[in-house]
Amino acid sequence: MVSNLAKKRDMWSLITLGIIVIYAFVLVFPLIALLKESFTAGKDGAFSMDYFFKFFGKKYYYGALFNSMKVTVAVTIASVILATPLAYIMTTVKIKGKIYLQILILISSMAPPFIGAYSWILLLGRNGVVTNFMRDVFHLGTPDIYGFLGITLVLTLQLTPLIYMFLMGALKSIDNSLLEAAESMGYTGISKLVKVVMPLIVPTILAGALMVFMRALADFGTPMLIGEGFMTLPVLIFNEFISEMGGNDGFAAAISVIVIIIALTIFLIQKYISNRKSFSMNALHPIKEKKESGMKNFLSHVYVYGFIALAILPQLYVVYTAFLKTSGRIFVKGYSLDSFRQAFDRVGDAILNTFMLGLTAIVFVVIIAIFIGYVTVRKRTSATNALDVISMVPYIVPGSVMGIALLLAFNSKPLLLSGTAAIMVISFVIRRLPYTIRSSAAIVHQISPSVEEASASLGASTLKTFTRITLPMMIPGVISGAILSWVTIISELSTSIILYTAKTRTMTIAVYTEVVRGNYGIAAALSTILIAITIISLLIFFKLTGQKEVSI
Repeated sequence: MVSNLAKKRDMWSLITLGIIVIYAFVLVFPLIALLKESFTAGKDGAFSMDYFFKFFGKKYYYGALFNSMKVTVAVTIASVILATPLAYIMTTVKIKGKIYLQILILISSMAPPFIGAYSWILLLGRNGVVTNFMRDVFHLGTPDIYGFLGITLVLTLQLTPLIYMFLMGALKSIDNSLLEAAESMGYTGISKLVKVVMPLIVPTILAGALMVFMRALADFGTPMLIGEGFMTLPVLIFNEFISEMGGNDGFAAAISVIVIIIALTIFLIQKYISNRKSFSMNALHPIKEKKESGMKNFLSHVYVYGFIALAILPQLYVVYTAFLKTSGRIFVKGYSLDSFRQAFDRVGDAILNTFMLGLTAIVFVVIIAIFIGYVTVRKRTSATNALDVISMVPYIVPGSVMGIALLLAFNSKPLLLSGTAAIMVISFVIRRLPYTIRSSAAIVHQISPSVEEASASLGASTLKTFTRITLPMMIPGVISGAILSWVTIISELSTSIILYTAKTRTMTIAVYTEVVRGNYGIAAALSTILIAITIISLLIFFKLTGQKEVSI
């Protein structure tokens, strides 16, 4: 009887319980606090639906909902349309410089979207380089980068690589014999893609589209910089929560709840459709690249190079402007390192904070992800299944919403964490854990249980088997996931903009602040540093994993 009880309370059960308690404290509790605040009105704190009636009672408020859905749907559709042929061409056609192109695609997706928005302002803004060139030389106007079209352009170029990475993994699972059979029946080119390939990758397209939808719905920096009156929900939440005239926490919470409901609904619809259309593929003969010739080869290269040129252009131009001379806030002729000097002088603390907060978060991410990745694969119980679901909730909850939830939960004693580095680290950990959890779980799947059974049969304890046998084998997957988590942490804005103080601002906050103030030189210097860190992190990822691409 005692031995059975001991088995139930083994090390892994206690670890699982401990992690669930942590999630209950830093995720579930804040979301409950958010929900409670949204239904509370007046000084007596009585139950009320007033905030929701207020939202749907004025066009200014519910118009932001329609604007967000308009942008999000447009970006999702455009990303799918662009990413599908891009992934197909990169998989089936020999493209010159493919290895480097894949790295550029990845870099374009990892930079914060608002840096792309800021770059396009420099290029196509009212006083942008391209705008002035077209007006002075050809006497022509350029498309307006502000508002719906600008937001859609920036987010589409930013998020298309996400679907591309999903599709690259799926296309490798398609057996080449299916394509050969299709060709023997007269399906070639676009018809083969539409009639044969796309039906096979529908679940993957839906999964990628869901991620794009969530990212576009949650993005704060892009519409804030180039929206110009085109109000979206994240901007509305920010304005209502942090207002110069006195924020309304309850109303911001109510809008946040509406956003969560929308995101959860889309998530459940995607899961339902994916489950109905899901099937497994095992490619005995994976698709191989073919060296094409003539018009097909030309158009393939034009499409790939054209998309990558547009996607990477914002980052390249930001790097270029970082080395221009400045006179006050204005760029002048010549090159210098003045912007970098000013950046270190004015916001050097933000650079240090980014590393300190980010690295601290990564330590917790790695430790927690190792345990979650292991128990959700090896110790399947109702508790570990619940943990698996809870750990993925941050995929659904937008960053600004999560930031407000954390502030509402930890803004009074004895849980006073607002304004501290701790609340920043908590937000980084819970929002970026899924990347490392997925890679950790994936590598555990590849480790044969017989290895651990052999260790146990030789008398090794559960802890010793894990630390000496399993953990060393998990390290490559854990590190690769941690690097991707790190890249997303240093580019985090939507949560940080809610939680930061003068002592905890990060580089993304500093970039955003300098852009708003018009200090484009300093903003460009900081952005360049962020881009450099991203590139170095990705190169380390490729080195450690031996991969030349990232597929999800």
